[in-house]
Amino acid sequence: MRILINLLVTAVIVFLLANFLPGIKVDGFGSSIIVVIVLAILNFLVKPILQIISIPITILTLGLFLFVINALIIMLCGNIVGGFHVDGFFPALLFSLVLSIVQSIVGGLMGLD
Repeated sequence: MRILINLLVTAVIVFLLANFLPGIKVDGFGSSIIVVIVLAILNFLVKPILQIISIPITILTLGLFLFVINALIIMLCGNIVGGFHVDGFFPALLFSLVLSIVQSIVGGLMGLD
């Protein structure tokens, strides 16, 4: 039940951020639910591979390259999900950063951590 609530809360956050951030568009709430599911799958399957491959540059940049990996995951999700449109790297980077911050705040307030 907790996973379902977390999924729905994150979908609401994605839907709201897409309405406020430039360069990010979601066609509807159903698409934002699909975006959250695809992001979870990509974070589980693709992100660890990218992190292992990029260990030297991540160390060199003191971990800041992980933001680039997050933006790439968002862009990949935009290519996979038909109702989710990302206009480029910097909107994906901004979306990733704001999504993480808002998720942390809302999760802390609701006890979903």
